[in-house]
Amino acid sequence: MALYVSNKEESMVTTEGISGGMKVILNRPRKLNALNYQLIVQMLRMLESHEYDPTIKFIILKGNGKAFCAGGDVTSVMTLTNAGNWSFGANFFRKQYSLDYLLGTYKKPLIAIINGIVMGGGAGLSMHAAFRIVTENTIFAMPEASIGSVPDVGSSHFLSRLPGFFGEYVALTGVRLNGIELVQCGLATHFVHSKDLASLENALSMMASSDAKNTAKISEIINKYANERDIKTENANSRLEIINKCFSRETVEDILLSLETFAVDKNEKWIFDAIKSIKSASPLCIKLALKLIREGRSQKLEHCLAREHLVVSHLLRRTVDADFYEGPRAMLIDKDRKPRWSPSKLELVDEEMVSKCFSAIDDEDWQPLRLFERPNPSHIAVSRM
Repeated sequence: MALYVSNKEESMVTTEGISGGMKVILNRPRKLNALNYQLIVQMLRMLESHEYDPTIKFIILKGNGKAFCAGGDVTSVMTLTNAGNWSFGANFFRKQYSLDYLLGTYKKPLIAIINGIVMGGGAGLSMHAAFRIVTENTIFAMPEASIGSVPDVGSSHFLSRLPGFFGEYVALTGVRLNGIELVQCGLATHFVHSKDLASLENALSMMASSDAKNTAKISEIINKYANERDIKTENANSRLEIINKCFSRETVEDILLSLETFAVDKNEKWIFDAIKSIKSASPLCIKLALKLIREGRSQKLEHCLAREHLVVSHLLRRTVDADFYEGPRAMLIDKDRKPRWSPSKLELVDEEMVSKCFSAIDDEDWQPLRLFERPNPSHIAVSRM
């Protein structure tokens, strides 16, 4: 699918050259830097050229405004799909996941400065970086199941590698995590106060050329500005113990029952929030999300992304239901916040429905996501839990 990128879209991603490196800045502040097709294409081409530029030793990724990136531009995807075949939407995601794969296998150090909102597609841009710096302004979430989709952008890879069953908890509930919580669980590598970011960026830009590709040197510089005093693990460890007992259960129904059992004895808000989130999300998408995370633990990044693309394509083509369209209608377009999921209950979603969304698609308008194997370094930070 060829899409025209107009001149007025050229500034969606800006760059700023620094000594030995390059800043790549998402520049849709009024849209919270949400990802549309034009931005994805521009960023993909930009990063591909930077990867083989010998004068650029490292990349800093950041967002302009109060968000790093609030996710994919759902309205843009709906417009694409409604303008033609459902496969237009599948092409959008294929291009987005190709960008995520490039970031996850990039040959040069990537430093993501996540000062603000980072959700969905924004996690795909930042969670694959070697250095993931968060602040007191950071809010992370993967809320896809609540709007009729599944956690994607490689999340079945990076969430499945979190301690215990914390990845299932994040994927199934869409819980919002702050900067400190992200460091605690390993999704972020460093916590830096926002007031120190300018000084940190300046220090990175002053690195000697010989140090600019040295991850140990980059880490040493970031550590000078990182605030370890705020990272406490007591509450996180207590929560993880309950999460492991609940989210290790085999089915979503069993997970929900376990949470409800704990809720009787423990009057903890996060447990009630988790129950409410699971019950209000798309029943089909919740079950698909669990399968993706569980199977993603043993898969490489490229395989995780390919399976996510397959599942999202089934949702786009309404293989089982129209939840992919019903969620945005209820939450973003009509804003009645009352999605009419079909099937409407977890117990109505059987194994056959789930399996259909992982089956091959026989449609001449659809192309699977095929990614060439590249070295795939592990960028998951050591958990503090």
